[in-house]
Amino acid sequence: VQLQASGGGLVQPGGSLRLSCVASGRVFSPNSMGWYRQAPGKQRELVATITSQSIPNYADSVKGRFTISRDGAQNTVYLQMSSLKPEDTAIYYCTYRYLLGTNNSWGRGTQLTVSS
Repeated sequence: VQLQASGGGLVQPGGSLRLSCVASGRVFSPNSMGWYRQAPGKQRELVATITSQSIPNYADSVKGRFTISRDGAQNTVYLQMSSLKPEDTAIYYCTYRYLLGTNNSWGRGTQLTVSS
């Protein structure tokens, strides 16, 4: 599975931004797609995922601020981010995981910088 992410950039604190990720290739269901992030000097961490049955899962640090959704027909996942904080600055990686097997893919990453 190939993952193409888009939507990163520079945003001021308190601002909003939406990330998108499209999966192509041999996409099987049931699956989970979503986002992890890695800030400089830190380990990669979960941001949010959503299953092909549209069941979401969020990191505590983004609950109430980020919303994940997906378009199943297009194998596309979205991450709507609001009330952004400087600590949200990181490279955001799109992921795909087939829930009944070992097929797991990562996108290249898109940079989000929250700064005034």
